[in-house]
Amino acid sequence: MKQHILPALRLTLVCIVFFCVIYPCFIWGIAQAAPAKGEGETITVNGKVTGYALEGQSFTADKYFWGRPSAVGYNAAGSAGSNKGPSNPDYLKDVQSRIDTFLVHNPGVKKEDIPSDLVTASGGGLDPDISPEAARIQVIRIAAVRKRSEEKILQLVQQGTQGPLLGLFGTQRVNVLKLNIALDELK
Repeated sequence: MKQHILPALRLTLVCIVFFCVIYPCFIWGIAQAAPAKGEGETITVNGKVTGYALEGQSFTADKYFWGRPSAVGYNAAGSAGSNKGPSNPDYLKDVQSRIDTFLVHNPGVKKEDIPSDLVTASGGGLDPDISPEAARIQVIRIAAVRKRSEEKILQLVQQGTQGPLLGLFGTQRVNVLKLNIALDELK
C-alpha cells in the first residue's frame, strides 16, 4: 500500500505546484506582453471610458446599430447562453419577438433577409460583434434617422469591418460599440 500512496502524493504535489503556480504565472506573463497588459481594450471618448471592445452592450435607439441579442441582459457577471435548443417553444418565441421588433423598426426589410446574428443570442451572451451583413441591413434606418447619406453610413461599416483572425480563424465582423462611436463622431 505504501508503494501506491507515496507516488500518488508526489503526483498530487507536482500537479498542485504546476497548475496553481507555474501555469498561472506563465499565462500572466503572456498577458503582460499584450496591449493593456491583459486588462482588455477599453474604449474612451472625450477622456471617459464608454465601454469595452470585447463586451457587448445594448443599443436599442433607432439612430444606432443594434448588436447581437444577449441571453443574460448584457451582464458580464453572468455570461452564458440560454441553453435553449432550436426546438424549444420559449426559444422560438424569443426569436420571433426579436424578428417582429426588428421588422417594426426596419419596415423595408423582409423577414428572410434578417441575418441570424440579429435575432439569436450568442453562446456567451456578450458578443460585441455582428456580421457585416447585419450592419448593412440597418443602414437605411440609421441614415433616415440621422439624416445622413446611406453611402456615408456604409463607408463606416466598411471601415469598421475586421477580417478573420490571422486571415484564417473566424469570419468577418464589425464591433458594434466602435461603429456607434464612429456614427456619433460624424460631422
